[in-house]
Amino acid sequence: MSPLLAVGDLHVYLGESHILQGIDFDVAEGGVTALLGRNGVGKTTTLRALMGLVDRRGRITLDGQDVTATPTHKIVRRGVGYVPEDRDVFAGLTVDENLRLAERDPEPRYELVYDLFPELKQRGKQLAGTLSGGQQQMVAIARALLNDNRLLLVDEPTKGLAPLLVAEVARVLERVAELATVLLVEQNLGVVQRVARDVVVLDTGRVVHVGPAQELLADKPMVHRLLGVGHA
Repeated sequence: MSPLLAVGDLHVYLGESHILQGIDFDVAEGGVTALLGRNGVGKTTTLRALMGLVDRRGRITLDGQDVTATPTHKIVRRGVGYVPEDRDVFAGLTVDENLRLAERDPEPRYELVYDLFPELKQRGKQLAGTLSGGQQQMVAIARALLNDNRLLLVDEPTKGLAPLLVAEVARVLERVAELATVLLVEQNLGVVQRVARDVVVLDTGRVVHVGPAQELLADKPMVHRLLGVGHA
């Protein structure tokens, strides 16, 4: 079965720095693939390259079609949603306005969004810049879910969140994975263990491991070697 997303010999330079040094990996359709690695190894750059937000060289195919040279707006139209690491909500607009700006499909999925995030309906008239970090993360994820995307690129959704909100985000990701394929950058290995089927591990701009998530996370020495952390 062909992968939904295939990345081959992908290179990205930022200034004089060679950030991605020929990475190769596939993302099977359905479920969550976690993109792991220490800080600074190129995980966010990988997502930005897939979205066409940085210059890249190599080959990116989406559902069998080469999209390496495709501009960002056309990648979005092909059904790719992006939840950036810093959330990027429009602080001076209300929650409702942030969501309306994300509408692309003729029938946006507000029922789904409000089922997952009932608080957003209650706070529709509130300025997004006055929300808590967790609430802003809800807005960022909701914008990607409004449209019927086949692939979601989600960057560090639990970063800086309190434990209760981390659990809530994990619950949402489980639901989202029933609707779309997810490529997830996440440092919290408890979340990865809960939601991910497969993992891709980067180190200094190269792929150093691919395989089932549970198999990697069960191997504590390998987790420590590849990620530099213990795993509880």
